[in-house]
Amino acid sequence: MDTVDAVIIGAGHNGLVAANILADAGWTVRVLEATGEPGGAVRSGEITAPGYLSDLFSAFYPLGYASPVMRELALERYGLSWTHAPSVFSHLLPDGRAATVHREIERTMASVEAFAAGDGERWRNAYRDWSKVSGRMLEAITRPFPPVRSGLGLVRRLGTGQTLRLARRLVLSARELGSELFAGEGARALLAGCALHTDLSPEEAGGGVYGWLLAMLGQEVGWPVPVGGAGRLTSALVGRLTARGGEIVYSAPVSRVLVARGRAMGVRTADGRDWRAGRAVIADVPAPSLFLNLVGERWLPPRMVEDLAHFRWDGATVKVDWALDGPIPWKNPEVAGSGTVHLGADLNGLTRYSAELATGEVPDHPFLLLGQMTTADPTRSPEGTESAWAYTHLPHRESWPADEIAAHVERMEGVIEDQAPGFRSRIVGRNVFSPEDLEEENPSLVGGALGGGTSAAFQQLFFRPVPGLGRADTPVDRLFLGSSSAHPGGGVHGAPGANAARAALARDRKLSGAAYRAAVAAAQRSIYR
Repeated sequence: MDTVDAVIIGAGHNGLVAANILADAGWTVRVLEATGEPGGAVRSGEITAPGYLSDLFSAFYPLGYASPVMRELALERYGLSWTHAPSVFSHLLPDGRAATVHREIERTMASVEAFAAGDGERWRNAYRDWSKVSGRMLEAITRPFPPVRSGLGLVRRLGTGQTLRLARRLVLSARELGSELFAGEGARALLAGCALHTDLSPEEAGGGVYGWLLAMLGQEVGWPVPVGGAGRLTSALVGRLTARGGEIVYSAPVSRVLVARGRAMGVRTADGRDWRAGRAVIADVPAPSLFLNLVGERWLPPRMVEDLAHFRWDGATVKVDWALDGPIPWKNPEVAGSGTVHLGADLNGLTRYSAELATGEVPDHPFLLLGQMTTADPTRSPEGTESAWAYTHLPHRESWPADEIAAHVERMEGVIEDQAPGFRSRIVGRNVFSPEDLEEENPSLVGGALGGGTSAAFQQLFFRPVPGLGRADTPVDRLFLGSSSAHPGGGVHGAPGANAARAALARDRKLSGAAYRAAVAAAQRSIYR
């Protein structure tokens, strides 16, 4: 087998981003994908009924749209186009009231003002605060750790005092942040519901920043979707890569990273073939899979192996897609135009729901994140119909009997039926992905975990995936972690893949590459000794 400059393990979006960046640098690139198609968790297909297109895993992409990494790839030149639902998202409370974010800030202000006098202006103020830092924040999030340049830019922009206040905000829980910013339940629920796109409860430190980020991005850029399905984003990445000479090999699961004298030399696939890499191996797979299964303990510091035993996954997921013969018949018409609807719990209900998951219980009243895909993109199903989905979390278990999953799907549909009587009567097709089904469809979604590991503060920054440098570099020379298990974590923004590609390029520089590796190795020795 011929040697290429870089072998990429996995054709998820992070792997494809890494491959594109290396191809831009003139490297020869080969991507090995375990399954029969690219995209990982960014894929679409007809799984409910003919003519109804579903996004199989992820769907709405505010981070993908706003990410500097993705924008630099100019995927619109390769067929990607974006569209928006009439409204960004709503949080529908159990009593039927709803708070809604619209791209027109005055409409958002009016929605939250209905819950508490003054919250409209407070929302405007919160958005002004976000606008001052959004560009630098996104740079800091999507660039290698530590974000020195963007961090210094934030300090210059805000001054020391405001920077410290921002830092404090970043470690607040969703409940605390909401209570500091707003008086009414509507705006607070918007933030908390967004925070529960992660596996964090409203009470956990650091959860507020996720709610603030997603809500304010919704106000700034919306929560857009690719026209024609999530798979169009993947096909744009693939088209861009192949136009630069990159190669993707499908049905080629990697079974081993080939290491000699502490350096990654390539990989071996399950069929026994060796694939040589002259300059780098980048892995778009979960960290435990890479280090414990593909590399092996022989090449790892014992302390790192111990740390990996404490790696924590994010929540298990059950996802249901529906083909509906008409729009969801919401009692509250305010949510009919929202691309995403959060429903099933108020703020206290979110805390109870999270507590049940934390104690291993299956929630009797699940909190749902629901997508109205035809509302966002009319190409997803026939005119006058709706392609919809919802997901909720479950505790992590070794296996889930079919009857338990079916019972939980009944609960999920009951939550929707309560707010939209007649919903069940409009179902003409249904697909259920249990946690085990999600992992079977995409081996990186271990146990139905969508985020590559918990979003909790103890597994972020230089703690991700284990205490270390917070960078893509690994103890094996020229092997780089480029999956959502790496900083900055889950979400379709391409940052882990881009960071891995940049690390590979830095390691390979003729004049400074050896010094780069020596510095990384010295730092790792001090951490893992």
